[in-house]
Amino acid sequence: MSNIQPAANPVAAFSRTLERMKPQMALALPKHMSADRMARLALTAFSTSKQLQACKTDSILASLMTATQLGLEPGINGQGYLIPYKDTCTFVPGWKGLVDLVSRAGRATVWTGAVYHGDKFDYQLGDEPFCRHKPGDSEGDFTHVYAIGRVKDAQMPVIEVWTRGKVRKHLDQYNKVGGRHYALASESNFEMYARKVALLQVLKYMPASIELANAIAVSHAAEAGQGAVIEGDFVTINTESVDQDTGEITQPQKPAQKPEYTDEQFAKSLPGWRGLIESGKKTAEQIIAMVSSKAVLTEEQVAMVMATEVPETIDAE
Repeated sequence: MSNIQPAANPVAAFSRTLERMKPQMALALPKHMSADRMARLALTAFSTSKQLQACKTDSILASLMTATQLGLEPGINGQGYLIPYKDTCTFVPGWKGLVDLVSRAGRATVWTGAVYHGDKFDYQLGDEPFCRHKPGDSEGDFTHVYAIGRVKDAQMPVIEVWTRGKVRKHLDQYNKVGGRHYALASESNFEMYARKVALLQVLKYMPASIELANAIAVSHAAEAGQGAVIEGDFVTINTESVDQDTGEITQPQKPAQKPEYTDEQFAKSLPGWRGLIESGKKTAEQIIAMVSSKAVLTEEQVAMVMATEVPETIDAE
């Protein structure tokens, strides 16, 4: 009788691990999401990727927890992806996930698109910005990507347009994982990366929730070939990266998290902001967007800024 044992089924083993992990995921997930669905999505991604099956299980579970804490579903809907780099898995937020996080906060809207040969596309920046895109019989590779953001009740949108060549130069400059970068795997991956790059420029001027700020930090860490762990409201970069040209190990980055605007700072700044709003020099939305690009405002702080009334102008007879 043979003593050879049948090889363990990695998919079945991973499924059992996910079952044990569900209670932990349920605690971290937003109320509108379920641990069962997250586990099914993770299992689908794992079962359809030999590269993911070759990754260390703890790195897959850590990446899944990052997705869970951000409230982004990995896989089929494009909110985020479990990306294998050799034997390590990294969660990479997708552009759809960033758009969804902005929408959830309710203080702004954003969108991003890709332009192909045959499309009608026109845009203008400056004091009267616009972006018009009418898709045609799209064929081949994209030529441009764009992103549009609008703070709630603001008069003008924020627009960013990048050519395909500019995206490629950006990738070449900031890629820290060489040929293993997910954007190089396929044309669809490159488009996903390009749309997210344009979107990230616009998000600099949008109000940022803690979840959005964390997702952006996780995204930047992944692009640098580093791992990230969300601890409370902060992102900790926990993996060294290797310079592809020199082979040197770079120093780990410090947490890439916007600080919260403290009550003391807010109390000092609010009178000045109200003066700008009441004088007509700035709108409440402009103040919020300006401050949110550097720090995170609470919902109560945003409400106090928005409550500033602009005096009505009385025409002299």
